[in-house]
Amino acid sequence: MKKTILALGTMLPAEMEELERDYQLIRLWKEPDPEATLQKIKSDVQVILSAFNGMQVTRTIIEELPNLELIAQFGAGVNNIDLQSAKDRMVAVSSTPDTPMNDTADTAMSLILATLRRIVEADVFVRIGKWPAGGFPAATTLTGKKVGIIGMGRIGQAIARRCTAFEMEVVYQGPSRKADLPYDYYDNIEKMASEVDLLVCSCIGGAETHHIINLPVLKALGSKGTLINVARGTVVDTESLLIALSNRYIGGAGLDVYENEPHVPEALISMDNVVLLPHIGGNTAETKTAMGKLVIANIKAHFNGEPLITPVAA
Repeated sequence: MKKTILALGTMLPAEMEELERDYQLIRLWKEPDPEATLQKIKSDVQVILSAFNGMQVTRTIIEELPNLELIAQFGAGVNNIDLQSAKDRMVAVSSTPDTPMNDTADTAMSLILATLRRIVEADVFVRIGKWPAGGFPAATTLTGKKVGIIGMGRIGQAIARRCTAFEMEVVYQGPSRKADLPYDYYDNIEKMASEVDLLVCSCIGGAETHHIINLPVLKALGSKGTLINVARGTVVDTESLLIALSNRYIGGAGLDVYENEPHVPEALISMDNVVLLPHIGGNTAETKTAMGKLVIANIKAHFNGEPLITPVAA
C-alpha cells in the first residue's frame, strides 16, 4: 500500500507527478470539501508537503494527524510552519535552504540596478515616447557605493559577492560577526544605516527580525539612501516605509516581499521612487526543479530510515 502524503502546497508539475507515482498524494486545496477529506484520511497521513507560499501548517493541522512523521517544506523559509508544535509532536521538518540562494541574490542585484540606474523609469520613458523630446535624467552609479547587508548567511554572502564584482563596498549586520568574512561588521542596524548608501535585507523572517527596519533606521539611511528587501515582508514596518518614502526621508526602495502579500499597499504602487516585484526571488524553473527534487529526496530518506538531507533544527 502506498504511503499517504498530504499536500498543502504545490511544486512544479514534474515533481508533483513523481510524488503521485510513488505515493498516495492528496492535494488538499483541490478537494471539493477539504475538511471532509482531511477527516477521512487523517489517520493515513505520514507526511505533509508544504510550501512557503501555501497553506499555513498550524498546530491544529499537526494535531489533527495522529501518524504524522514529517513536514517536507518546498522552500528555504519555514515561517508558515508551527515549528514548536512539530517539536512537541516529535514531527521532523525539512526544507530546501540552499537552492534559491543564487537566484535570490540575483534578484537583490537586479533591484539594486533597477533603483539606482532607474531602469524601470527609463523603460517607461522610451515606451511612452518621451525620448525625442529630450534625454532621460541622470541616474546614480553603483561603483563605489557602500552596501549594508542585514543577514550574512548564504544569500547575504552571495549578494556580497555580486556587489563586490560591481566595485561596491560591503559591510554587514547580523546576530554575530563571522570571522571568515572580509567585510566590516556592525552590531547595530541604525548605526550601519547611517553610514551606507544601500540597506539590503537578506535575513530570516520571524519574531526576532519583525520590523527591524523601522522609522529611525530609515531616517538614518537618509534621503540619498535606498532600501532593498529580498528577505521577508515582516522585516520592514510598512507604515514606517510609507512615511519615509512619501516624505523623502529615503531616496527609494526595491521590494520583492511584503507584509501582506500578494496584497501591496496602493500607496506603494503609486510611488515613482519604488521598484516592486511579485516575490520572484528564487522563482526560476531551474531552482524550483532543484527544490522539488530535494523535497522528494528528503521524503524518500525519511521513509528509508535514513537521516534527512536538509533537516530544520528544532
